[in-house]
Amino acid sequence: MRHRIAGRQLNRNASHRLALYRNLSRSLITHESIKTTTPKAKSLRPFIEKLVTLAKKAALVDDGTKEGKIKSLHFRRQAIMHLGPMAGTGVYDKSGELVETNDTVLKKLFNVIGPRFKTRPGGYTRILKMHTRRLGDAGEQSIIEFMKEGEAKVQGTTNKEAAPAPSLAVQS
Repeated sequence: MRHRIAGRQLNRNASHRLALYRNLSRSLITHESIKTTTPKAKSLRPFIEKLVTLAKKAALVDDGTKEGKIKSLHFRRQAIMHLGPMAGTGVYDKSGELVETNDTVLKKLFNVIGPRFKTRPGGYTRILKMHTRRLGDAGEQSIIEFMKEGEAKVQGTTNKEAAPAPSLAVQS
C-alpha cells in the first residue's frame, strides 16, 4: 500500500516522469492551453505553478537596480533547473510556425506570464474536463490553461442564509 506517498506515478519511473512534466510545461508556456489526460493535468499543475511563482517573484524584485536584477537572475536559474536543458527552445504559434528565433520559453515565462500574475496569490492554472474520451484507450481528457489577467476562479455557490426555524407554539 502507498500510505503517505504524495504524487502520481503515471506508470513511469522518476526520470521519465520528470521529462514528461518538463515537456508538458514547455508546451503549456508556449501555447498557454494544452489538451492532455486528466491525471497528467492534475499532476502538472503543482509543477507549473512553482515555475510561475518563480517568474512572479522575479517580476516583483526586478526594479531596475543592479541588486534587483541579480535576484531576478537567481529565480531564472532556478526555473532553468526545473525546466531542464531545453529551456531555451523557441516559442511556436498554434500553426506550428516559429514566432521568433530569439524568443524562448524561458523569456515568455519571465516576460509575459510572470508579470501577468504579479498581484495574484496563487491558482495560475485551471483544468477543464472534456466530455469526450481519448481514442485508443478511452482516457479522460482535460484542457489545462493559464488564467487570463484579472480573471477570478469560479467558486462553488453557497446558500446565502438558512431558512428560519419554525417557531414552536405551546398548545394548551
